[in-house]
Amino acid sequence: MIRPAKASEIEKIITITQACAAHMQSQEIYQWNEFYPSKAAFETDLERGELFVLISSENPIGCITISTHKDEEYKAIDWLSVDSDHRYIHRLAVNPEAQGKGNAKRLMDFAEAKAQEEGAVSVRLDTFSKNLRNQKFYECRGYQRLGAIYFPKQSKHPFYCYELLLNS
Repeated sequence: MIRPAKASEIEKIITITQACAAHMQSQEIYQWNEFYPSKAAFETDLERGELFVLISSENPIGCITISTHKDEEYKAIDWLSVDSDHRYIHRLAVNPEAQGKGNAKRLMDFAEAKAQEEGAVSVRLDTFSKNLRNQKFYECRGYQRLGAIYFPKQSKHPFYCYELLLNS
């Protein structure tokens, strides 16, 4: 089940993202660190009603942010569609113990369906240039890679931006 997150779940979500960061780092993917994702980011997501959790046995095992807010870094990208009503995916995480079981797919299916139901033109996101698994995941879902942005507090390497046009 996927549902809106509760304030009481923020610490569990942080635990999941820290486990994901450690798991990626064990594969020499330095996408997340002590600066990102932050508790403050999740608190803002929660306040905006944009943070969702994937529940298993009554506990969060994954999360996703589905935002209507366009980050400043995204302004440099030549998107497929003109800026209007879009959804931006951030902070998708699945507990490493629950990975490889279709849980990221469930979260993305949910996000894309929600965006479509709300009349969004597209879904936009970014993923780390060194995370080949994520790139393949999004490309297999029909996302098109459009350009690169940088988050210096996270990495010297770029993050690739992707967009999926929705059929309204």
